[in-house]
Order: sequence, then structure tokens, then C-alpha cells
Amino acid sequence: MIQVEKFTEAEIISRIINGEKALYEIIVRRFNPYLYKIGRSYNYTHEDTQDLMQETFIDAYKNLLQFEGRAGFKTWIIRIMMNNCYRKRGKSSFKNEIMQDVNEHSTPMFTNRNNDTDKIIQNRELGHIIENALEKIPFDYRIVFSLREINGLNVAETVEMLNISEANVKVRLNRAKTMLRNEIESTYSASELFEFNLIYCDAMVENVMEKINEL
Repeated sequence: MIQVEKFTEAEIISRIINGEKALYEIIVRRFNPYLYKIGRSYNYTHEDTQDLMQETFIDAYKNLLQFEGRAGFKTWIIRIMMNNCYRKRGKSSFKNEIMQDVNEHSTPMFTNRNNDTDKIIQNRELGHIIENALEKIPFDYRIVFSLREINGLNVAETVEMLNISEANVKVRLNRAKTMLRNEIESTYSASELFEFNLIYCDAMVENVMEKINEL
């Protein structure tokens, strides 16, 4: 297995473009979790999300020369994933929203109060509650929540990704948190949602690299 932490993204991309195709495995492993969370935020099943991820990784590989580095690679590849999800979804999100007051100092939806792995495993049922709660939230709020709280994008990156105003990002995030608070307790960190297990990661790497080697 290639050591995934050895190179920077710029180094990896440069070397892939220059013919070191095998290094694309690093890209797949590094961004598997982010793309998985995006797909699940669109309420796609695990299987559909995997298909969309594979499509996205192959699209990204084919278009590496178009990555200009003005934005982070994570933002770039998430955008490709979102475009693929959007096409599959077949309908656009609403463009207008009534503005309401935004709490600039709102606290994070999830607080990592306990890092006890055994407790997390024993309380895996709460993870299903969180997933079910997110599925009930309208897409426009769910995707903002996913980008900001789960995938770790900042406000500016989310604005660029969704083409909405900074104020709307904050409004939608706060509304999403309010909806979720009605369903769940703030027990786990958001990064624990929709984890892409290593067994699935290995399979995704194998499938993507097989397709890449055929190009």
C-alpha cells in the first residue's frame, strides 16, 4: 500500500500528471470519506454513493490538468461529486430564501465530549438516529450542514460551492442545527457521521485504480 501521508496534494497531482498513475491511489484514499459524506447527504444509498464516488474519482483523474490550484483540491473534487449527485438527483435546489437574523456566535452542533471508543461502539444506535434525522431535513439545509459541519469547509468555501450568499450559508446552517436538535442529543462529533469504513475504502481504491489503468 502506498503511504498516503508522504506527499502534499500539489506534489501528488504533479507526479500523476507526469505519468506516475499509481499515485492516484493516495487521492482515492485521502478523499474517500469526504465524497462518501456528500453522497449520503443527498440521501443516496450506500451502493449509489459508491457508484457516484467511483464516477467522481475517474472524472477528477481525467481532468487533473484543469485543476489550477486556485481552490483547494478537496473543494475541487467535492464540487465534481456534487455535480454528479445533482445530475443523478434531477432537480435543482431552490434559489431564493427569506432572510432571518443569524447568530454569528452559534455553538457547534456537535461537541466531542467523550472519546471513549468502546462507548461509541456501544452507542452506534445513536449514529442511526443522527442519519435518520439528517435524512428528514430539506436538502438545501442538509447540504450546507454536510459541507460545514461534516466535511469541514469554511463559510467562504461553502459560498463558492453552492453559489449562495454568506448570510444564507449561516441561516441554513443554523436552521439545520435547530431541526437536528429536535431529533437528537449533541453527543458525538460531526466527523463520526457517515464514516467510510476502511473495508469499503480498499474496495473503492481497487475499483477506481482498475478503471484508471484502463484509460
